[in-house]
Amino acid sequence: MSLIMMNTGRQCGSPTCTSSSRRHPTHAELPAPVRWKTDRNIMGESKLAVSVYIKEVVSVHVKQYHGMISREEADQLLSQAEGSYLIRESQRQPGTYTLALRFGNQTRNFRLYHDGKHFVGEKRFESIHDLVTDGLITLYIETKAAEYIAKMTINPIYEHVGYTTLNQEPTLKKLLTHSPDAPDGPVPAKDDCNAEERLTSLVRRATLRESDLAPKYEKVHNFKVHTFRGPHWCEYCANFMWGLIAQGVKCADCGLNVHKQCSKVVPNDCQPDLRHVKKVYSCDLTTLVKAHNTKRPMVVDMCIQEIEARGLQSEGLYRISGFSELIEDVKLAFDRDGEKADISSNAYEDINIITGALKLYFRELPIPLITYDAYPRFIETGKITDPEKRLESLHEALKLLPPAHCETLRYLMAHLKRVTQYEKENLMSSENLGIVFGPTLMRAPELDAMTALNDIRYQRLVVETLITNEDVLF
Repeated sequence: MSLIMMNTGRQCGSPTCTSSSRRHPTHAELPAPVRWKTDRNIMGESKLAVSVYIKEVVSVHVKQYHGMISREEADQLLSQAEGSYLIRESQRQPGTYTLALRFGNQTRNFRLYHDGKHFVGEKRFESIHDLVTDGLITLYIETKAAEYIAKMTINPIYEHVGYTTLNQEPTLKKLLTHSPDAPDGPVPAKDDCNAEERLTSLVRRATLRESDLAPKYEKVHNFKVHTFRGPHWCEYCANFMWGLIAQGVKCADCGLNVHKQCSKVVPNDCQPDLRHVKKVYSCDLTTLVKAHNTKRPMVVDMCIQEIEARGLQSEGLYRISGFSELIEDVKLAFDRDGEKADISSNAYEDINIITGALKLYFRELPIPLITYDAYPRFIETGKITDPEKRLESLHEALKLLPPAHCETLRYLMAHLKRVTQYEKENLMSSENLGIVFGPTLMRAPELDAMTALNDIRYQRLVVETLITNEDVLF
């Protein structure tokens, strides 16, 4: 919550300039913050309750602090100078503190907090002076550009320079190769690195060349509040992003910079950048496949290919665990080297290390392969006793999964069905694999321990049914 939201309930993050002039208010037009001084020896008052806040904060700002005075007194003191401010202890709630700020010929009051930094909302500042400066900027813009702010998302530049327009004449060419011998494998890309570095995140995303072979998964942006250094403009509405700190939000996966208000209407078309996606394990599945331009996570493809090449007849496949230290080594290799990681028999002779690394990948997904949202529907399916009705219900439940999750699940179930074809050698039936993979692929969303324990049997039944009927369900 920003300073202005504490006063009016409106969110900041809106442009100040008109689209035609791209002009924003200069600091010369804004009222300068003015500390209103007092002659009172506040630290010497015997009856003043010296709280933790006073000891840690107010003692540093003695000239701004006026003790326990009323709103009327604060208004009278500040009426002489626009942009002046003071700190007072609340008469209504002793022990709490209020920032009184003069703007627009009115005195505005904000509850003041401190947790190592000063704040009245979500923005935190090193000093009261910085907090007031940022607040005056926000108040000025909200006042002078209110009409424009209300219309800022009506005709955004994003719609004119997004994928559709600039993809027709891409300036950044991505050469995508595809091997007919490996239709389910990754689609490597070669970039002109120097050209890409010169592009803003918006242009980089707009000029990505789409391949008919590459999956077109939808992904929401992973916006985080961000402080921009130097002048910055919103890549959705193309308007100035103002304030001293936390001027807007930035997508942690693709780098798109927008106003906080604009982030609510940006399409779900995030194209993650490998410069922002730093690891393989513990990374959102859809984010990973879009960043690497693959149908499925490369760790899933590579591990399954290695297992099928030399481990299908291994007794206790997936049931027997490999050495945890070596499994961690495989994880680190994928995080460090990606698809170049060496998981061959020369590096890891024991196939159980590779199966362990694959299971670890699914366990560490922030959103499970069978997502939290779809989990209740899958569990209800497992409770159905009639085989035909269970199959029908499971087919509908699969539609709730994000496309990348569903494709990965399909590929895994097809692999596990091939594992069961060697049951005489590896002793792994679909029931046994269901016991292993049920809790790995499905995690209860915030359920109590007893309910989660009872769900284990249904998790097994769901995975067992998926394996047995893989060719029908997918």
